[in-house]
Amino acid sequence: MEERQRLNRPRRPARAVAAAVALACLASCGHAAPAGDAGASGSSRYAASSPATPSPSTTASPSAAGDLPAPGAAVPKDAARLAAALRKTTTALHAAIDRWSKKGEPPQDIQLLALYQQRIYRHAARNPAVASQAFARLPAALAAQAKDNTTAIRGLLALAHPVKPSATFKVAAPRPAAELLGYFKKAERRFGVEWEVLAAVMFAETKFGRVRSASHTGAQGPMQFMPGTWRAYGMGGDVHDHQDAVMAAANYLRASGAPGNYRRALYAYNHSQAYVDAILRHARQIKRDARNYYVYYNWQVFVLTTAGERRLTGPR
Repeated sequence: MEERQRLNRPRRPARAVAAAVALACLASCGHAAPAGDAGASGSSRYAASSPATPSPSTTASPSAAGDLPAPGAAVPKDAARLAAALRKTTTALHAAIDRWSKKGEPPQDIQLLALYQQRIYRHAARNPAVASQAFARLPAALAAQAKDNTTAIRGLLALAHPVKPSATFKVAAPRPAAELLGYFKKAERRFGVEWEVLAAVMFAETKFGRVRSASHTGAQGPMQFMPGTWRAYGMGGDVHDHQDAVMAAANYLRASGAPGNYRRALYAYNHSQAYVDAILRHARQIKRDARNYYVYYNWQVFVLTTAGERRLTGPR
């Protein structure tokens, strides 16, 4: 949900985006959605099972293991140190992903590094002047990645509105990354919709299924379908089943113009140009380096409240 939390934005006719508890994606806009910023497009209300607990302090704290950043490690405020932190964190994160078997729960180093990287990008999205100076100090490939991630998050955050601190959210652990990857690729083979786009949609909508609440408009499941749209494109499946949901999303996107016109198809999925742009930027980064799929998989759910930002999932 990052980058979209039940956003106060035009509702898509076909299905409404999930609980944006996290993005940024957005970029889903990190919960990740903007209205609370829990998902990519979310709304500000969720079925309650887990109250929004305060994020760890953002003051400096000892690393959790060796040189790993603690969950609440401070994010540098000046451009030079921000650039250095992003470069060091991304390099270490990619190396950790290379070591990972991709089976089961991600190891602690990946979770901590991905969380810190996500927090750096969220800070950059809110501080464009410093971000621009910092990114100018990065190698070309990392600078391009940073611009895509930050732009996506900033766009989704602009759609969000803070929720009350008392709001509750239903979150859960995601299905294994390898399992989800298999569903995305199977859907690509059947419908011709690129797996990277499907992965970016689930990332923005529910942070790969971490957000389990239905939207206030009734959208459900890891790909956030409205009941009517699910009946038309769900092919008799279960909206809460990850494989069924991915196949239905590919079916709907194909019917809406993909792969020939992804912008039209994604706009049909969610009537927001910021959403469309965020999905395409995240998909582009996965295409450029498949490790970014695992990076996004490890980004957590954030929510924006009137009392400040809260992180709902991830290492404590």
